[in-house]
Amino acid sequence: MYIYNITINIAAHVQEEFLSWIKTHIPDVLATGKFTEARFTEVLVDEETGGITYSVQYTAKSRAHLDAYYEEDAPRLREEGMKKFADTMVGFRTELKIIEDFKA
Repeated sequence: MYIYNITINIAAHVQEEFLSWIKTHIPDVLATGKFTEARFTEVLVDEETGGITYSVQYTAKSRAHLDAYYEEDAPRLREEGMKKFADTMVGFRTELKIIEDFKA
């Protein structure tokens, strides 16, 4: 399995608008059928540049599902956020391959 992680720093003055938007955006990404679940978190770090940092982690069953998302869905879904928060948001993406899960 793979985790597609998006880390986003959002300006404090649009935080509430962003939170409202991302909670509808995540179901849109899941509706593509390329991911099995998502986790939305706040990154607990003091940013020198200000703002609040969040992470969204989407789980894909396979590399093929992740690649299909990039090809078929990502441009449209990324554009939506960029139009809405372009000057108030900075983000980066990370891919993680799950080697093994451990449970307590």
